[in-house]
Amino acid sequence: MNKHWTKIFSSNDHVQIEIIKQMLEENDLSPVILNKQDSSYNMFGTIDLYIIKKDQKKAIKLLKENNNERNT
Repeated sequence: MNKHWTKIFSSNDHVQIEIIKQMLEENDLSPVILNKQDSSYNMFGTIDLYIIKKDQKKAIKLLKENNNERNT
């Protein structure tokens, strides 16, 4: 990714990444997934979620709120 993007989340769980991506899109953000997993063995490597730097604070706030809702 270039300097205008920043990684805000990383996981090896594709479903978790897709759920977070959808939540961010529903809040008018434009996340991008970068899948670094091995194509033969999906257990190696990570899937990273990037957001435009200017939206970083909003995205992190949404991630924290979403995490708090799941933990209550």
